[in-house]
Amino acid sequence: MKQLRVWVASASEAAEVTRLLISFRNDLGYDWPSDQSFSDGVAELIGDGSTDYLLGAVGDGPAVGVCQLRFRYGLWQAGNDCLLEDLFVEEAARGSGLGRAMTLFAIQHAASTRTSRRIELDVNEANVPALKLYESLGFGIKNSHGGRDLYLRRNLGEDS
Repeated sequence: MKQLRVWVASASEAAEVTRLLISFRNDLGYDWPSDQSFSDGVAELIGDGSTDYLLGAVGDGPAVGVCQLRFRYGLWQAGNDCLLEDLFVEEAARGSGLGRAMTLFAIQHAASTRTSRRIELDVNEANVPALKLYESLGFGIKNSHGGRDLYLRRNLGEDS
């Protein structure tokens, strides 16, 4: 089995992050946001101090996985919260364990490097492989107060 590599992307790797996020958009069947929007957004976020991008590769090959981590201070945990977003692995590398390796790296990075006390994510319930992966790593929808935690969203703007 080939070795898996995961690392925090540097600003000089913004084009690689952008390429993979555009691939993720295309994989979802969307035609928006535009390529330029992704490029501009990654350029802004990759060096802003509250966002890290992870890249992942199989063996010595190029990056075939990407993940966005956003950090903010949370009152309930009296420390940083990490939001894991947009974990994507190119189809040819799926099943290699790269998604698991990237998620484990994200957890370790959030806890040790960014001193986060909690990591959160959202996943579509129809994405069974991702849901199983996250559950196997201790993510869940039940909490100590009973019931399920649901991650809800509402778009704000013209298309909401």
